[in-house]
Amino acid sequence: MSSAPAHPPSSLAFAELTGTPVVTTLMARGAFPDSHDQHLGMPGMHGTVSAVLSLQEADLIIALGARFDDRVTGKVSEFAPHATIVHVDVDPAEISKIRTADVPIVGDAKDVLADLAVAFSAVLKTTTPDFTEWWTYLNGLREEFPLGYSEPTDGLLAPQYVIKRIGELTGPEGVYAAGVGQHQMWAAQYIKYERPNSWLNSGGAGTMGYSVPAAMGAKVAEPDRVVWSIDGDGCFQMTNQELATCTINNIPIKVAIINNSSLGMVRQWQTLFYDGRHSFTDLNTGHGSAMVPDFVKLAEAYGALGIRVTSADQVDDAIKLALATNDRPVVIDFVVSRDAMVWPMVPQGVSNSYVQYAKDHAPTWGEE
Repeated sequence: MSSAPAHPPSSLAFAELTGTPVVTTLMARGAFPDSHDQHLGMPGMHGTVSAVLSLQEADLIIALGARFDDRVTGKVSEFAPHATIVHVDVDPAEISKIRTADVPIVGDAKDVLADLAVAFSAVLKTTTPDFTEWWTYLNGLREEFPLGYSEPTDGLLAPQYVIKRIGELTGPEGVYAAGVGQHQMWAAQYIKYERPNSWLNSGGAGTMGYSVPAAMGAKVAEPDRVVWSIDGDGCFQMTNQELATCTINNIPIKVAIINNSSLGMVRQWQTLFYDGRHSFTDLNTGHGSAMVPDFVKLAEAYGALGIRVTSADQVDDAIKLALATNDRPVVIDFVVSRDAMVWPMVPQGVSNSYVQYAKDHAPTWGEE
């Protein structure tokens, strides 16, 4: 007879039982509510400082279905050097593939969580864990290094503000599908996810053009939910023809184009690591350019409502109009600054201990 509870605990129930910090990777956003006090945010190359350092300095990591990709670990040989790793995955090939597991567990996370809860409850009969010092340190990081951004110096819209307002005005019952690049990271950072299946993302596949078709599928599957495609001006041009499918088949998704007139993430790397030598990253879709294509005209040609937003005082009204329009797709061309960057950031190939944080300005990059 199994000693597991009749209703296996969720990750939320297990976290509350143990009192431990929780981080959710890019692919797991929404699996644990952002508003929960034990949640430290997203780890990885563009994760919060508290999430990144909680993993890096932990002495125990329970990884549920995580694959330890290099965007989360940084330099693998220097990742979480003092941690015992409990690695749970339904696929045995994933366990110890990148980081050797001290405790390998093959199984469905739902079943394993139930067994772990039983084991931990047994330990509680003889031991009282004390995480006070650990939480004091992590809460200090949260307070000192909150997620934030600086206003662009060129007077254009801050993309982070746009995405934040989309999340706030739509709420946690919405579904958000992102493409690939800077807007993808900002959508993972600045929208608050409270429930599973609210975040759709291609993750490590890096599939430019994923957002619109993914939003279409979500809207067909759950027609009563608001579904946003948060896309870049580069990604959108991979699959924007699917607006025809949306119009013809009555799939009224909302598309937010974070239009920085460039392939933003590549441009960010060219700025930071290649002395500003911008090669093949300017797209001429946004501010001060020929605006080819004109996304508002393109939306109208496909039977969608097209809106252009160029200033902060237009943002809320545009989002509210999109939310109120359900008889056709909506495309909002948010013309944002192309100089905005994604922070925090762990440069590729170094330890997560070197996470760089910028709230008011970009940090100075040394020779490290």
